[in-house]
Amino acid sequence: PTDNGEVTVLQAGRHEFPFTFQLPETLATSFEGKHGSVRYWVKAKLHRPWATVKKAKKEFTVIEPIDINTPALLAPQAGAKEKHARAWYCNRGQVSVTAKIDRKGYTPGEVIPIFAEIDNCTTRAVVPKAAIIQTQTFIARGTKKQKSSVVTSIVGDSIAAGKREVWHGRALKIPPVGPSILQCRIIQVEYSLKVCVDIPGTSKLLLELPLVIGTIPLHPFGSRTSSVSSQYSINLDWLSTIPEQPEAPPEYSAVVSSPEAEQSLAPPCRSELGGILEGPFFAYIQEFRFRPPPLYSEIDPNPASANIRPRCMTC
Repeated sequence: PTDNGEVTVLQAGRHEFPFTFQLPETLATSFEGKHGSVRYWVKAKLHRPWATVKKAKKEFTVIEPIDINTPALLAPQAGAKEKHARAWYCNRGQVSVTAKIDRKGYTPGEVIPIFAEIDNCTTRAVVPKAAIIQTQTFIARGTKKQKSSVVTSIVGDSIAAGKREVWHGRALKIPPVGPSILQCRIIQVEYSLKVCVDIPGTSKLLLELPLVIGTIPLHPFGSRTSSVSSQYSINLDWLSTIPEQPEAPPEYSAVVSSPEAEQSLAPPCRSELGGILEGPFFAYIQEFRFRPPPLYSEIDPNPASANIRPRCMTC
């Protein structure tokens, strides 16, 4: 039966009834976690008065778009930390680390260049490392559960006592991972870049920089301006005045439409230039611009003299 009470009798055979649903704009990305998940599916039911209800179910995936081409995600991230080594392990001194990345937002497959300085002022060697950490937060009935895992990592060279190590854009590639989930009220997925230093006899020195894994990669225009806009305040309102389609060039007839106009493009005559023609610079141009080329002739103007003895080629 339909909504108005009418009954439609279907003949034997195959019948298709298309349905469409408008998805809300704020849907969390599909996700499978340790303590929970975000799943979406479509259910269909067929009610038959003479038999049981027949059901069908089809799952689908939702990916919430996260555009990293925003000022907040294009801003550089930096931090610094230091730690004193314990004295009872025969290791005294301090270890400090400073690290910086170009922006906060990245997409899977991109490479994060890490700029860092590690100062080892202790009496033993230390080892620096960098890793991308995924933190899953599950919220239910006022309680939280978290699970952190290492997505990818790199290990630097050992730094001897009293030495400094500098990373000039050490590359850390992001593997295929799910995007960040930040606006869901029951599940959150966050990422961070951790630079740590293993210090013998002391707990690790950890420096954490926030990351957002997005779905819309960096535009070429954004890559040229992200580093500049992070240091200076730039007004980009003028971009809105640029037309989407460039104007067509003017017709040739609109520029040169008469013989008089064509003559105006010719070099000025001598009377118009007046005293400028008397200058040495114009004379130099005159000599090479208006001087006719030399005449061509097949007769050698300087023939060899008959009294000159031919030179022997073997001498």
